[in-house]
Amino acid sequence: MRSTIVGMTSLTEQLPYVYAFPDALGTGLLVHTESVLDDEIRDRIGSFIHEYEVVLSRFRDDSIVGRMRTAAHGGTFDFPDWASGLFGLYDRLFAATDGATDPCVGEDLIRLGYDESYSFTPAPDAAEHAGAIHGRAIWSADVERHGTTLVTRGPVALDFGACGKGYLVDLLAGMLGDGAGHPQPIQYVIDAGGDLLVHTDEPITIALEDPADPANAVGTVEISHGAFCASSPSRRHWSDAAGHQLHHLLNAIDGLPVDDVAATWVAVTPPSSAITTKTSTHGSNASTTANRDTDDSSNTVAAHVPVTLADGLATALFTTPATQLRAHFPFECAILNANRTAAQSPNFPGGFFTH
Repeated sequence: MRSTIVGMTSLTEQLPYVYAFPDALGTGLLVHTESVLDDEIRDRIGSFIHEYEVVLSRFRDDSIVGRMRTAAHGGTFDFPDWASGLFGLYDRLFAATDGATDPCVGEDLIRLGYDESYSFTPAPDAAEHAGAIHGRAIWSADVERHGTTLVTRGPVALDFGACGKGYLVDLLAGMLGDGAGHPQPIQYVIDAGGDLLVHTDEPITIALEDPADPANAVGTVEISHGAFCASSPSRRHWSDAAGHQLHHLLNAIDGLPVDDVAATWVAVTPPSSAITTKTSTHGSNASTTANRDTDDSSNTVAAHVPVTLADGLATALFTTPATQLRAHFPFECAILNANRTAAQSPNFPGGFFTH
């Protein structure tokens, strides 16, 4: 599912410089800016994208997450300091969804066929073992966290897909402000496969893709400052032997795909961007203050990691009512159900087309 920018000509006029990182996170990433980024900054962004995947990708055996999956007796795994904000938000999402959003869902995705080799062939007994209800490891009990150190007692298959693209965008955004040597943050749009961070003087229009027909839209929004993310199984689904559609948006409690929601869209508009990124001569050392050890307020999370929050909530809305989530986080949303009924929050920055 992608959030597609409408009127690219207008965007090009505002932000004429485009930098592409086609291999980032398997979907590619575009950075649109109003001014030229020098070679050092572009190289730094590319290097950090590589570092990010080496740390967090569950599709790499050499990643820290990959080593956690194959550690027969568990172990102690030290992540970079910049991972703190990601872990902290998963703590909060796990609690706010009563366990329905859980990075330990990686094991369920593997059983259903979304594995390292992309076999898309579910295990015959997948349903009998999937989910927390069948004893699969869970984030709050089977992964002990000390800042950015995770301790396990057996193999744990983590998947940070619910928030991972958004978190990368938030960290990269820090490189476009003071980290880029500019006295004020420049205008930019970062697009990671439809997960958007917008920082422009004039609003941009974004199409709400129809999950039943990606060539069409069911509505539009306008945003000039903040994050906008969408989620849907429309672009990532497969069928099992019985002909049932499987996809990657699972309820971590039973470990099975959610079938009553077709698409979600989430907007998070922070009062300001507060990501700080520092890069040493030894590599990237991006960090954020949004973690459970320092500041746990929902407004701080929205200010520091808006795309991470929007990305995670777009997934959480498949399992958890918006009213429940809005008690924990500031955001606006729109939801299209499988039966084509739709709803949106009062201040959602756009709307559905009516016929």
